[in-house]
Amino acid sequence: MICSTLRRVGHVHIYLVRKASGVSKGHHQQTVGSRPAASEFAARGASGNLLELLGKSYPQDNYSNLSRKVLSRVGRNLHNQQHHPLWLIKERVKEHFYQQYVGHFGTPLFSVYDDLSPVVTTWQNFDSLLIPADHPSRKKGDNYYVNGTHMLRAHTSAHQWDLLRAGLDAFLVVGDVYRRDQIDSQHYPVFHQLEGVRLFSKHELFTGIKDGESLQLFEQSSRSAYKQETHTMEATKLVEFDLKQTLTRLVTHLFGDGLDIRWVDCYFPFTHPSFEMEINFHGEWLEVLGCGVMEQQLVNSAANTERCGGKCRASEGRSAYSQSWPLLAADILAGAQDQIGWAFGLGLERLAMILYDIPDIRLFWSEDERFLKQFRVSDINQKVKFQPLSKYPAVINDISFWLPSENYTENDFYDLVRTIGGDLVEKVELIDKFEHPKIFHLSETQDVAASFLDDVKLKKRPVFCTWGRQCGVFPVATRGPVPLGIVGLYFHSGTLLKDPSRAGLAFPAATEGLSSIPETHRHTCGEARSQSSCTRSCGFTCLCED
Repeated sequence: MICSTLRRVGHVHIYLVRKASGVSKGHHQQTVGSRPAASEFAARGASGNLLELLGKSYPQDNYSNLSRKVLSRVGRNLHNQQHHPLWLIKERVKEHFYQQYVGHFGTPLFSVYDDLSPVVTTWQNFDSLLIPADHPSRKKGDNYYVNGTHMLRAHTSAHQWDLLRAGLDAFLVVGDVYRRDQIDSQHYPVFHQLEGVRLFSKHELFTGIKDGESLQLFEQSSRSAYKQETHTMEATKLVEFDLKQTLTRLVTHLFGDGLDIRWVDCYFPFTHPSFEMEINFHGEWLEVLGCGVMEQQLVNSAANTERCGGKCRASEGRSAYSQSWPLLAADILAGAQDQIGWAFGLGLERLAMILYDIPDIRLFWSEDERFLKQFRVSDINQKVKFQPLSKYPAVINDISFWLPSENYTENDFYDLVRTIGGDLVEKVELIDKFEHPKIFHLSETQDVAASFLDDVKLKKRPVFCTWGRQCGVFPVATRGPVPLGIVGLYFHSGTLLKDPSRAGLAFPAATEGLSSIPETHRHTCGEARSQSSCTRSCGFTCLCED
């Protein structure tokens, strides 16, 4: 689940090269279920090209914007790797729900689904959750699209409709989700969510309540800040109470007794009223999850195919869900319309970073044995405090470039950095913007911090890849207008790699982008015989090579 604006909370080298003008151009179940991208490193193709993903073929079109970096993460399923910190969090949540919530026959009340395909339709990811067609969360700049009709899920809520349609009324969904986002220690294009849903019948909700037999779930009234137009106030307050009590017990199980908790009103398209839970951990208030009373329109549409205009019938993976439960009788589907429920969603990385004191989200993808062995514990509830692998600080350099006149978002640049720099890139931060007073072109200066997650030190020396006898320029300390066409930064164990092709990277032609560099900033090695002369003449730190 995601709040108001649906916000987001590997190699020993990094290379950045860009032609600025080209930036734009109950039981544990397992079931299989705008604008052109700016980066030339995205996995994209003309109509008719196919992308093979998780054993299926998907046609590519102008909406496709999957990067190699993201594709390499699909199917890793860190949450299912035994003794991985994300697996530990998932298992602790499962254990809690299995023990605390038991059905009539002594079996777990909640079913768990942790192997659903991350490839979903746009209908599943947005329309099934009542997200409007013009909602900003649909933007291509914020999501990873396989093509115009399929995408990598942006949240595990994409499976809610399917599981409700299958007749389930209590379930947990765990999986990897994908969003284009900024680069820092708290954000990664792939992270993991755990989603929970529970529905109540009139009998289940009002049993034990004084005069409960006279109370109703539904009414026709007006929507307010406290309830939906179809829900009675009594039903809404009881569902809200059960939801908050359930989640309070969960975080107490995870963090221990004596935890200070507060609830903050929030907005989700698919719940109302909606809340965020914050906990006071080591003196700091931290948001850990989002939740709310499910929109009745969503519940009803899952029970009645006609309510979704027939579109839902064609959604990919629908038959896989339906075949898994033979009890899809008409009375079960109709019964969902007579139920009211809650839903919540939490980020596994968020909880693991807090509980295990993990400072950088990149670490979850580490295959370093020194990281993984710290979480091989005999008891999943055992306390673990992460021990850092590296004592060296990040190496920080600036990179500047002209912005294209259209079709550019910050996430285009972040995807480019992540694709080529891998997990060596710790953080990217915008530090300066400039508009040329005569030609009105915009430029940006970004800080790129690079660091190893293991005990290796990067040399604080920018090394420039150049082509032919052209001199690459890189703004190390300059703040202001930076008229660059080609910018290169390349680390390989702190040493210049003379032949970049050895690293398996593709580069533009030697002359590409040079025309955009003003004459005063264009040098050949013959004209700039030394680094100092190049620096004096153009104001940048330059390296030239034959």
